[in-house]
Amino acid sequence: MNPKSRLHVPSPPARPGQAPDFSYVQLSPAGELARPEPNARLLELGALATGLVRVLDDQHRAVGSWDPHLDAHELQLGLRYMLLTRLFDDRMQKIQRQGRMSFYMKSTGEEAVSVAAAMALEPADMLFPAYRNQGLQFVRGQPLVALMCQLLSNTGDMCKGRQLPVMYHSAKARLFSISGNLATQFPQAVGWAMAAAIKGEDHIAATWTGEGSTAEADFHYALLFASVYRAPVILNVVNNQWAISTFQGFAGGEQSSFAARGPGYGIPGLRVDGNDFLAVYSATQWAAARARTGTGATLIELVTYRASAHSTSDDPARYRPKDDYERWPLGDPLERLKQHLILKGDWSEERHRALSQELDEMISQAWKEAVTFGTLTEGPRLNADQMFEDVFKEMPVHLREQQEQLHIEQRTPWRK
Repeated sequence: MNPKSRLHVPSPPARPGQAPDFSYVQLSPAGELARPEPNARLLELGALATGLVRVLDDQHRAVGSWDPHLDAHELQLGLRYMLLTRLFDDRMQKIQRQGRMSFYMKSTGEEAVSVAAAMALEPADMLFPAYRNQGLQFVRGQPLVALMCQLLSNTGDMCKGRQLPVMYHSAKARLFSISGNLATQFPQAVGWAMAAAIKGEDHIAATWTGEGSTAEADFHYALLFASVYRAPVILNVVNNQWAISTFQGFAGGEQSSFAARGPGYGIPGLRVDGNDFLAVYSATQWAAARARTGTGATLIELVTYRASAHSTSDDPARYRPKDDYERWPLGDPLERLKQHLILKGDWSEERHRALSQELDEMISQAWKEAVTFGTLTEGPRLNADQMFEDVFKEMPVHLREQQEQLHIEQRTPWRK
C-alpha cells in the first residue's frame, strides 16, 4: 500500500502562554567562520550561507577574522546612533499612544542591522530602506525635526502629507523613498546599481527587506537580475523571525537559511548575527568591497528578533510568548556593544547614562520644534494645492479643472 502524501503547515515553536523556544535557530561559535577575500569564487563561500558570521563572543570579546578592528571612536559613534534610534522609537511610540500621531513602527532589537551597515558604506552609496530602518536615517544625518514632521504629516513633512508615517526619504542623503508595498525596493536597488555600473560610477546600492517579503516575486526578480548582470548591490534580508503575525517558517525558513537562496542564483549568501554590531559592519564591508570591484552582488541574511510589535496596529501577545525577546539567544545589540566597549575600557555605565540623558533632551527639543509645523489636531495645515504638484511635469487639463474646483469650494464652504 502506497503511503499518502501529506501537506506540511509550518508552525511557530511557541504560542502565547507557552515557554519561548529558540532551539530552531542554528548558531555558530563566535569567530568560527573564516573571512575569505571579497573576490573569492562562489564555490568557496558555501559555509557562509548556512553558518553564522559572529564577532562578539558571550564575554563580549571580539574574536576571529571577521573582526573589523574599529577604533574606540567608531564604536562609540555606533553606540550613540543605536541608542538614539531606540530612544527615538520609544518616544514616538508613547506619543502615538497619546493620540498625537496616527501610526508608528519601532525597530527595537534591530538597531545594529541599520546602524552598522550604514556606517560601513560610503556616503554616496544609494540606500533603499524598508520601514524598520530608522538607523539609516540617523547615520545619514537626517534631522530629528524632519523625521518628526513626516510622522505628523504637517507643513514640514518632506512627503507633503502623501505618505504613511515612517516612510521617510532624502535625495540629499541618498535615501530612497520607503514603500509600504513589501519588497518593491529590491528590484529598484538592483536597477539603480545596474545604471550606476553602466555610467561607470563607483557607488553601489544597498537595500533591506524582511524575511517574509522573500516570498514576494520582486525578491526573486531582483536576485536574478543582480546575478545575471553582476550588479553592484547588497541585498539584505532582515530575518527578525516574524512577518507581522506570521512566523518565518511560512516564508521557507524551515527548509534552509534565507542566505542559502543566494547561491541558487549564483550570488554569495552570508548568514550574519544581526545583533552583533561588529559582525554586521564587517559583513557589509566585505559585500561592499565585492560590489565595488565588479565581482557582483551579495545576499546577506541578518538573524535578529523583532522585540516590539510589528507596528502600533499590532499586538504580538496574541501570537507569541510575552517574554520571548528576553530569551532570544543572540541578546540585545545595544547592550552587547556597550559591554564590549566597557570591557575594552572605552566606556562606562556613567557615560552611558549621561549619553541617554543628552539624547533624551535632544529628542524633546526636536519635538517641541516639530509641533510648531502642525499636529493632528492643530494647525498650521498643509496647503491643499500641493496634492497637484510633483506628479506631472506639465499639469494635465483634468487636474487643472480639479484644482480650480478646489479653489471655488475653498472660497464658498459647503453648507447644509
